[in-house]
Amino acid sequence: MITIRVPTPLRPYTGGAKEVEVSGETVTEALGDLVQHYPDLKRHLFDDAGALRAYVNVFLNDDDVRTLQGEATPLKPGDRLMIIPSIAGGAPTGWRREERQEPAPSARIRLGSVPTRPA
Repeated sequence: MITIRVPTPLRPYTGGAKEVEVSGETVTEALGDLVQHYPDLKRHLFDDAGALRAYVNVFLNDDDVRTLQGEATPLKPGDRLMIIPSIAGGAPTGWRREERQEPAPSARIRLGSVPTRPA
């Protein structure tokens, strides 16, 4: 059996399971078995054409499968797959600290409030 580690944002679709045992001889087959048992995951992992979404990263043990043979990477019993969704975010376009009225963090520190070590 292959173990798939499910990231926290996708656990509601696996009944809260952190890890799921699946079968398959390749990454494609293992992910297919996963979504067969948990159909609500499919739309989060695959696009309408059935391709793995670009923001879904899959690791076999410690290696990104894209550096191996992609979804055709062969698996053996005891292997661990990890699904790692890409995280996007950051500041909106055009946002800069200078646009805020708040001073930079270093400007808020007052010398009297900084703990000192005994000499």
